Amino acid sequence: MRPGPPGRIPGPSPGAAVTRAAPARSRLPTPGSALPPPGSATSVAASPGARGAPAPARRRYRPARSRLRGAGAAGAVPGRERSPAAKPRCPGQPRALPRGAMPAPAPQDRGRCCSYRAVQKRLPILSWLPRYSLAWLQLDLIAGATVGLTVVPQALAYAEVAGLPVQYGLYSSFMGCFVYCFLGTAKDVTLGPTAIMSLLVSSYAFHDPVYAVLLAFLSGCIQLAMGLLRLGFLLDFISCPVIKGFTSAASVTIGFSQVKNFLGLRGIPRQFFLQVYETLRRIGETRAGDAILGLACLVALTGLGAMKRRLSGAPGAEPLSARVSYLIVWISATARNALVVLSAGLVAYSFQAMGSRPFTLTGEVPQGLPALRLPPFAEAAANGTVPFGRMVQDMGDGLAVVPLMGLLETVAIAKAFASQNGYRIDPNQELLAMGFTNILGSFVSSYPVTGSFGRTAVNAQTGACTPAGGLVTGALVLLSLAYLTSCFSYVPKAALAAVIVCAVAPVFDAGIVRTLWRVKRLDLVPLCVTFLLCFWEVQYGIVAGVLVSGVLLLYPIARPPIKVSDRGGLLVQPGSSLHFPAVEYLRDTLCKRALAAASSPRSIVLDCRHVSSIDYTVVVGLADLLRELRKQGFALAFRGLQDNVLQVLLAADLDEFQHCTGWQEADETLCLSGAEAAAAWQQ
Repeated sequence: MRPGPPGRIPGPSPGAAVTRAAPARSRLPTPGSALPPPGSATSVAASPGARGAPAPARRRYRPARSRLRGAGAAGAVPGRERSPAAKPRCPGQPRALPRGAMPAPAPQDRGRCCSYRAVQKRLPILSWLPRYSLAWLQLDLIAGATVGLTVVPQALAYAEVAGLPVQYGLYSSFMGCFVYCFLGTAKDVTLGPTAIMSLLVSSYAFHDPVYAVLLAFLSGCIQLAMGLLRLGFLLDFISCPVIKGFTSAASVTIGFSQVKNFLGLRGIPRQFFLQVYETLRRIGETRAGDAILGLACLVALTGLGAMKRRLSGAPGAEPLSARVSYLIVWISATARNALVVLSAGLVAYSFQAMGSRPFTLTGEVPQGLPALRLPPFAEAAANGTVPFGRMVQDMGDGLAVVPLMGLLETVAIAKAFASQNGYRIDPNQELLAMGFTNILGSFVSSYPVTGSFGRTAVNAQTGACTPAGGLVTGALVLLSLAYLTSCFSYVPKAALAAVIVCAVAPVFDAGIVRTLWRVKRLDLVPLCVTFLLCFWEVQYGIVAGVLVSGVLLLYPIARPPIKVSDRGGLLVQPGSSLHFPAVEYLRDTLCKRALAAASSPRSIVLDCRHVSSIDYTVVVGLADLLRELRKQGFALAFRGLQDNVLQVLLAADLDEFQHCTGWQEADETLCLSGAEAAAAWQQ
């Protein structure tokens, strides 16, 4: 075989015995054709036993397969073509194209594709919009309409929790639906007002709409900056016990705050302990109509929720009557909030038409869409104008708590449903989506919003395929603002209180205490600290819980496990890396044990096989330790140093630094007997 020119497939020599090698060197097969079977005559030149068979023939076909696969040609890669009749899948479901997946670009298009992918990463809608289908549209319409029937009554109720007029709940409910459709990475998440975020707004906005709208704008700016700086990892420092303690305390606080609406009481303070005291003191002033209606709504919501959980799959081969009955029950259970609020409003309207007012009603709601205007950067007061700096100072640490808790709630919900439905999310992109939502929402008088667990669950259960369902939800909210606000004035506050209680009840996790007691009891400390202090002030509970978790995290670093064995020489084994808080502890442990040991010769081996990193303070402490032990007549040698740790110690140029790679070398260096060294190693 003669080598041919570079880049050409070498041919057989003139005297080769293979007579049919030429067909094997013919042009490549077309995409629709198959390769010749291994035993056919045309494959003789490629068989291992054929003399003069040019191995590079396979090299010629491989680039062709890459080109065919990159172009998406059918038949280029056997077994990978998709049947035209295959059932369409929602984005992120198993066996679907990964989020952002596109056909492999040709080499000449790679530069242009990289810029497109950069845009696609910031606009996730570009990853699923090219593959959108009518089947997805049908499911998204159903999911969006169902969530819309849920969000309208909840928005009215959550505005009450935030201490704002009820229309601000609706103003906060539509912008997130539109923005998240373009920027969100989870197909199930819906952004809007929630019970926990409304509680935070009540604490930091002082029941003032001007402060609430400005808080939305500033929180959005902070979240947007965090997303651009990729600071989503900050959530990793908030432990699960802290989150559970906060959400459980928030559910109790929010739930008890609705007792006054169940009883028809007015003038109850919003601070939790004062609220409990005043409610119990004035319980004799209960309005019977509000109490009966609130209890009836609560029972109806609980029953419909239990019915929804017990519903099995949709009947397929059942009679038409069975399928219609199932559909009626499913719609009633899924849209139970809207159904109960509508029924209560009709009851209240009927009594008012007869000249009776046994219920406390929501009151007049301004009709029409909110005005598009800049968020307020100052507030007119009776004695002058409150400037922007003073407003920021009044909100204080709320500018840190609100953005972080909003992100925490959204990412936790998104991760839960992403794991359940088989797709992944990007926390930093979620930050961008929330930031833009709050910034743009402040232009339409919205207060801060975040992901809603209840509405996200409804969205997932109704089969949402993409975030496009949010467009339907947002449109329903806008229609409600434009045409239905006159009806909202007849909604009883007791009915809204029942909606809130049923929404926050699942948030309280009573089983977490039993779980932590069984798994790790020390984690009960941050849980209890966060839970108890949140009843005083929400920010104090969160900050205290994070600090306690930080102390529990740093304590093993400051006091690493150190095993000391005395077998003719002192063997010291740190159980983890050494950092500056542990220097004094290591020195005290070594000195105490060395002075207490009666072994001869006086030698110490520091086994560092578990030490993966050290810092400069540790190096300084080890230098002082070497000098101190030398004055006491002890010899110290290091063993099992990892490469990076050894490089640091060598660069420090410590006096009388001795490093041993094995026990035999340590024995020779420190005059230990081989038996003693082996016994020390076994220990």
